[in-house]
Amino acid sequence: MPSSVPTWDELLGSAQRSAVHWEMRDSYAVDYETGPFADWRAGVRLAPEDREAWWRPWHSLITETVARGVVVRRVRIVSEPVSEYTHFLYDGTFKNIIAGEQVRWLPRRQASDIALPGNDGWLIDGRLVRWNHFTGDGASAGGEISEDPAAAKLCAEAFEAAWARAIPHENYKIR
Repeated sequence: MPSSVPTWDELLGSAQRSAVHWEMRDSYAVDYETGPFADWRAGVRLAPEDREAWWRPWHSLITETVARGVVVRRVRIVSEPVSEYTHFLYDGTFKNIIAGEQVRWLPRRQASDIALPGNDGWLIDGRLVRWNHFTGDGASAGGEISEDPAAAKLCAEAFEAAWARAIPHENYKIR
C-alpha cells in the first residue's frame, strides 16, 4: 500500500481509462452560516450559463481528465426523501455534468442487496482505490490509498451494480 495519499491532480492525472466515484452519505460537514450551502439555503441558485460564479479548480481538473479520454462517473446513493444537503448537491450537479462527469442517483432502498464498500471513495482504472473517510458529523477524516486487488474488485463490482440501477441525473426527481 502506498504510504501517502496523492493529491487530486496526481490521482486523476494517473487515470488512463476510468475514474469512478461513489458517495453514500446523506450529508457532509459544511458551514451552515457562510459559503455555498448557506447561500443555497438563503435561496441563491447558480445559473449554468454563469460559469464565473461557480467554476472551480475541481471542474477544470475533471474537464482536463475527460479531455484525455478518461470516463468519469459518479453515483450518489441517497435516502429518500432526500436530506437538505442532498437537495443542495442535486441542484448543483449541473456543474459536475458540464465539467464532463456522468452522474446517477440511486435511492438507498434500491441498493439494499448490493455489497457496498464501507466508505465513500474513488476507483481509478479498476486498480487503485482512494477511500474517503469521514467523522460521524461528516467532516473529512482524511483519505487512504489501497492497491489491494480484493478491495479494487469489491469496489468495481459494487460500483457497476449501483450504476446499473441508478437513475441518470436528468431523469432523477428528488423527493
